[in-house]
Amino acid sequence: MTTAYETARDTLLNAALLHVPFDGWSESTFQAAINDSEMDIGFAQAVCPRGALDLALAYHARGDAAMVNRLRSEDLGALKFREKIAAAVRFRLEAVDDKEAVRRGATLFSLPQNAPDGAKAIWNTCDLIWTELGDGSDDLNWYTKRATLSGVYSATVLYWLGDDSPDHQATWEFLDRRIENVMQIEKLKADIRKNPVLKPFMAGPQWLASQIKAPAKLDKLDLPGTLTPRR
Repeated sequence: MTTAYETARDTLLNAALLHVPFDGWSESTFQAAINDSEMDIGFAQAVCPRGALDLALAYHARGDAAMVNRLRSEDLGALKFREKIAAAVRFRLEAVDDKEAVRRGATLFSLPQNAPDGAKAIWNTCDLIWTELGDGSDDLNWYTKRATLSGVYSATVLYWLGDDSPDHQATWEFLDRRIENVMQIEKLKADIRKNPVLKPFMAGPQWLASQIKAPAKLDKLDLPGTLTPRR
């Protein structure tokens, strides 16, 4: 059920998007959104305590939601897993209705004080992709999959922002190359694990990695991860 705060935030976001191409995700944009929506300023500040930063994050979350809806409605059964990942990233970018809003967002999140929020937003996007595609990992792989995809996604977004090719075809080719690079790394890791000479040297790191659990496996602690206790 949509709350009054969520409805108000959407109203502010819709109003702000008219100003973002000119003023960015700024205090000026936030104030203009309040004025245009005729919202009480105190209520608007309660809905978005950090002003335009919260609106920029809401815009990113709106794109994530559109991506998830499309992933659930498309039939990806015939695709290889790497193709499903590429499709999900493409769906996320195609959910953007205003490239300038993303460009301005990239500028906002490049500021040191906003970088953690930007990194968290990207991580959440990649977590949604893996979750929707049925990732069942509960160990170190949970982190490495999302970290690797975050790198691929971030690089693809930057390329996409400067891409003026028809239907962004150059971006999709760039994305395929980045995923191919990741697959080569995974193949190298698998070869090392199978190599009888190198395998003994991997025993220690593999044991340590097996002790790390994904957040979903934690019962009470709201932490990004933990080491399993010794028994």
